[in-house]
Amino acid sequence: MRILSGTQPSGRPHLGNYYGAIRQYISLQAGNEPFYFIASYHALTAVQEPELLKEYTLGVALDFLALGLDPDQATLFAQQDVPEVTELTWILSCVTPMGLLERAVSYKDKIAQGLTPSHGLFAYPVLQAADILIYLSDLVPVGQDQRQHIEMTRDIAGKFNQQFGDVFTIPDPYILDDTAVVPGTDGRKMSKSYGNEIGIFDEGKTLKKKIMSIVTDSAPVEAPKDPERSTPFLLLRLVASAEETAEWEARYKAGGMGYGEVKKRLVELIDESFAPFRERRRELESDLDYVMDVLGDGGRRARAVAQEVMHRVREATGLTTTY
Repeated sequence: MRILSGTQPSGRPHLGNYYGAIRQYISLQAGNEPFYFIASYHALTAVQEPELLKEYTLGVALDFLALGLDPDQATLFAQQDVPEVTELTWILSCVTPMGLLERAVSYKDKIAQGLTPSHGLFAYPVLQAADILIYLSDLVPVGQDQRQHIEMTRDIAGKFNQQFGDVFTIPDPYILDDTAVVPGTDGRKMSKSYGNEIGIFDEGKTLKKKIMSIVTDSAPVEAPKDPERSTPFLLLRLVASAEETAEWEARYKAGGMGYGEVKKRLVELIDESFAPFRERRRELESDLDYVMDVLGDGGRRARAVAQEVMHRVREATGLTTTY
């Protein structure tokens, strides 16, 4: 199966990114043909400082490689290294109904968050569709809240195929494990936009400060507590063994335990779990030539596929070159 997913370069990843998506991207490498791209064109809707965008783009590559992406199994590349995707975006926009875009929930959400209502933000789903379709992707890993994007891509591909012939594969969503919705330090879903994230690569005083700031209720130490309503417990069970998780659950229900205890253990577990990834990232930071080679090789492989598909698109639409 050819798998396609993009990650916006918007700063360091957090535990929600890892448990909600990245960990599963890594596991999908074996036995599949994954194309994972750094969505720099998409990021322009929010990040318009050139040096910062470059830094974030390289950061995503460092993060994925540190977390276990294998360039021999997966194609990792930067979106801008395949400029054909912007050509396909225009062609697809000519068969995309305005009503389809007006129904996009993500556009309304981003406007509500304060982003400028630009054409790029409004037409975002068409670029997403081009990203998916240009590689003839079979599966697209998404969370439940992103299912609409795949439905829109399927609609756009269907309209193109109906008008010009069966050029594109109609992709299916691969719904990521939504039991891994990770709460942030304030109890809401972990998100950079809320400022409640715990970074994968946080360590030392930074990590401890974030964990100890997790919001809890005012139940006294001696009182029984509901683990399912406790952010420290919900985070702990992501990194603890099943046996240790069961022990903490029993302690919550029995009472006689303060939240400070579980927070202290959470710091230790996160530190232990992610220490190898942090060390690997430091190694990669000292060998940026290797990272750039990975991106270069991935870009060439991805572009070769995109160019072949675009040849078929141009033939189908009559946009054949004249020289």
